[in-house]
Amino acid sequence: MPTFFSNTKMLACAMVLLGATAASAAPEKTECLAGAKPGGGFDLTCRLAANSLLATKAIDKPMAVTYMEGGVGAVAYNHVISKRADDASLITAASSGSALLIAQGKFGKYDASAVRWLAGLGADYGVLVVAANSPIKTLKDLVDAYAKTPNEFPIGGGGAVGSQDWMKAALMAKAAGQAPKSMRYVALEGGGAVITALEGGHIKVASGDAAEMVAHHTAGKVRILAVMSKERLPGALKDVPTAKEQGIDVDWTVWRGFYVGPNVSDADYAWWTSTFEKLTATPEFAKEREARGLFPFTVIGKAFDERVKADVARFKALAAEAGL
Repeated sequence: MPTFFSNTKMLACAMVLLGATAASAAPEKTECLAGAKPGGGFDLTCRLAANSLLATKAIDKPMAVTYMEGGVGAVAYNHVISKRADDASLITAASSGSALLIAQGKFGKYDASAVRWLAGLGADYGVLVVAANSPIKTLKDLVDAYAKTPNEFPIGGGGAVGSQDWMKAALMAKAAGQAPKSMRYVALEGGGAVITALEGGHIKVASGDAAEMVAHHTAGKVRILAVMSKERLPGALKDVPTAKEQGIDVDWTVWRGFYVGPNVSDADYAWWTSTFEKLTATPEFAKEREARGLFPFTVIGKAFDERVKADVARFKALAAEAGL
């Protein structure tokens, strides 16, 4: 017959199990924080999660999407750490741009270890682009020409010196044996302005992302010289070679994902990672990802944490090499 102590021990174990189950259940309400104005990349990332989670019934109530502008995600990062560190209902949108800013110390006193990195759910890839009538036909053509006369190649991108577009161009300059800080870089307001400047002849090279350039490429308005991915991209860009195929070992993955506060419990963190693992295997999620111009990129939990921290270390080295 069981003793009082064994019964007590069994009851305690049951309570622990019940507690773990409760902690790892779906939050009663969920929220995604976008660290910028509505309509940008962070908003897109939040909508990807919100729409697909609801469509697959992983959550039974719509996910709220809220906005906190400032520092391209820096204000939101600091807010989550200081005000909502243990809030398991909140996920916050992030991107490789966030890792780049962290690497340059632009998120304040907090580094990449200040939050719990949750999942990367989609990606875009860097591209270098010229006008359709440009004599430059390949990335190797561009690198060779830039090596000889860099001042003849004004380069435009969305964002200032040190931004992702600037960094992609800097990698090209480095491949050509030229100092990145000496580039004739023109900072423009987003992909639309970059295309206009390229078509108008105000710049000779555009640095951008595949998703924003592909329609102009297929329409014959511009020429994408290379995609900065490890393998060729599917669909409309399947015939565009990678930089590596052209002898230039350049890779720039623009991932989009999420983090949670540093004090979110292991059980609640595990609910999110498990939910995202199931979500990314569904056709509903694939449809949402494609609708947002993103390519497959599924890195979840510990693997994503390692990826983000490796990117931050790589970006620190790139920034130092570029003299930033």
